[in-house]
Amino acid sequence: MIAVVPVRDGVFPAGSDEAIGEAGGEAIIIGTKADVAANDLSEFGRRFWTIETELDPLTVATNVEELLRVEGRRDSIIVPASPDGRDLAPHIAHRLGRVLYAGAISVTDSNVSVSVRGGLSIADHTPSASFVSTFQIGVRGAEPIAETTRIESRSPVNVGSSSTAVRSEGVMPPDVSTMDLAEAPRILGGGAGLSDGAAFELLGRVAVALDASMGVTRVITDRGWASHERQIGTTGVVVDPDLYVSFGVSGAVQHTSGLGQPHHIISVNTDAHCPMMQMSDLAIVSDANEVLNELATLLDVEPRS
Repeated sequence: MIAVVPVRDGVFPAGSDEAIGEAGGEAIIIGTKADVAANDLSEFGRRFWTIETELDPLTVATNVEELLRVEGRRDSIIVPASPDGRDLAPHIAHRLGRVLYAGAISVTDSNVSVSVRGGLSIADHTPSASFVSTFQIGVRGAEPIAETTRIESRSPVNVGSSSTAVRSEGVMPPDVSTMDLAEAPRILGGGAGLSDGAAFELLGRVAVALDASMGVTRVITDRGWASHERQIGTTGVVVDPDLYVSFGVSGAVQHTSGLGQPHHIISVNTDAHCPMMQMSDLAIVSDANEVLNELATLLDVEPRS
């Protein structure tokens, strides 16, 4: 198997190291400043091919097809389930004439396990030929390998113009209030310790003021105070932020198992001994509603309606 990692300005998406690990350490690193990303990911791989090109779907799919042809490979392909990965995988599968398995949590040449029904069930597939799969972020983890990575640079294939091609005209900066939680570097999470829907509206505004995204626990989406795509956990989104700040989150295993490995965790809760507080770098024993209101005041954020 071989991973395909899309890169923008040398930045690889979350889950790239996991996809490379699941593929056995081989990857095509494709995009802008692909060589920079390849060097940053080298501790997780055995062999990389870099292709410097724009992340146009037709261009990416054509270059992947050509590299496999030149190398005489028929490998199945694993793509991280990042926004770019989810966009590009169908184009690669179509170009290669292969089946696409979306949202896989485990991939081998003989079996692909896919998360379905919002993470409530797992469907196992037995491929009869090479395939393309997107790989869920945060389900595997990645460990460095004690091996020097062989990195080969390849010239991109000139696709030319095509009226049927989907082309990218530009990439807008992400809106932290709507961006995919799996890609968010900073997250403010809210749980049952926040009193009502208005508190979560305020949490969202405070998060934007801090250039962060809002996440919630399952009980909050069940109450209808936030949409399902904001839910962090085994039945929601698996995240891996640099910073996670929780307000009134007790830390049930269904939630914490979806947190990945944040570099820093700050928690606010009245229960000093709850799991979320125990796993935090900084634990603030206080009412989450009052702390959130005070933080909003300090940031000149519009108060609760």
